[in-house]
Amino acid sequence: MIIPTSDLTEPFYEGSVQRLFAVPEDDAVMVTQTTSRGSVFDVGALFKIAGNDVNRSLFRHVLYSSMSDPKVWQKVKAAIEANAEFEVDYKKDLLTGILEEACEKGMKTHHEGMLDAVSGEVVRGEVPTNPSAYNVVRKYQILKPTRTEFLGAHLFDYSQFPHEDGFVIPLEYIVRFGITSASSVYRKYQAMDEKSRQAFEHEMGATCPLEAWQYLEKPIGDFTSKFEPEDRMVSKQEALVMSGLSGRHFIDSGKLAILGAWAVRLLVEEIGLLMWDIKWEFAKDGDDLVFVDTVDTDSFRATMFLDFDGERYVNHYNKQAMRDYFTLLHSDWIADVKVAKERGQQEGVAFTELLAEGQDAGDYAATPEAEADFLDLQEKKMTAIREYMLGEVVAEEVKVRLQETGVAEIEFYQGKGVLDGFRKINGIS
Repeated sequence: MIIPTSDLTEPFYEGSVQRLFAVPEDDAVMVTQTTSRGSVFDVGALFKIAGNDVNRSLFRHVLYSSMSDPKVWQKVKAAIEANAEFEVDYKKDLLTGILEEACEKGMKTHHEGMLDAVSGEVVRGEVPTNPSAYNVVRKYQILKPTRTEFLGAHLFDYSQFPHEDGFVIPLEYIVRFGITSASSVYRKYQAMDEKSRQAFEHEMGATCPLEAWQYLEKPIGDFTSKFEPEDRMVSKQEALVMSGLSGRHFIDSGKLAILGAWAVRLLVEEIGLLMWDIKWEFAKDGDDLVFVDTVDTDSFRATMFLDFDGERYVNHYNKQAMRDYFTLLHSDWIADVKVAKERGQQEGVAFTELLAEGQDAGDYAATPEAEADFLDLQEKKMTAIREYMLGEVVAEEVKVRLQETGVAEIEFYQGKGVLDGFRKINGIS
């Protein structure tokens, strides 16, 4: 198949960080274009990182192409078998069922290939001669729950989903190998009393109290709503009801989220990164569960521990670095975003509308711009990862480059006079 990029002129969807194009005479697939723009705090595109459009597209292409290979899942199986900390029953649960199927024939994804930037050829299974920001993926229905009200409460009706097929499951699956200091789960946990914490640990599947920047004894999974105005954390029981899946399919999807996370973890560990969490989405396609959505370096938290002036810090190699930047240097705007989100939940409307109205009225701080020096550091991180994915640089060299860029980022905050603030959120005691 050949799809010249010059023919892709009018997207049928344009979001904050990607555009979607129809494919003439083939309604089963579409072309996705990643952009160099980035979004944090759910407010839309806030910054651009040069070259990150191809970087992210390439990561997706390499990752999703590999997931159809049984050898990838055999490596995951070996890693789980070698983990001595897992309880016998937990390990047995992960190793049986859907993983056995994956080790035999790989897993299905929505990914069809990447467009060669020059020829427009859809390249499958290998990297094109000329990598592009364009991938081809299979399409699935986006079904949204019906909004209703009960005694003033805003509710969402998911009753149609069990009767449908070929749809994106209306959940985000979050897998956590450890807890970061900035995660919403950790902030929620810290605000609880002791009894509530214990109940929360049980719901999450944690076997010990949650502590920032420590790996858990075993990965845990949680869920948020996908197609409601604001993401909402839901229990496993509610997630099963919302999903539209049978009990067996839901359990398989939860296992796949953990197993897929392990595949990504093994990939980034090769270049010295620790992976803390990742989000997945799935589609239901008959009896098959299909990995979908835009999994790339913006979809998970990967870090290094770095020593600087006798202290140890966490440095991020994903968009958490940008979250920290705005948090530390534009706290007034962050506070207004939080207020708008709280109002949005109370009033049942998108908080971005309230934020824009408040900014127009002068009540909320204007949306800030990221400084070029800081964006340059993020570009260096992503370029190093891209060159590794292309096989142009060996893992050890990439690791050194990522360490050097991380130290330069800490020096940036020191120069801005906010190193104490950086220490509070990313310092290791």
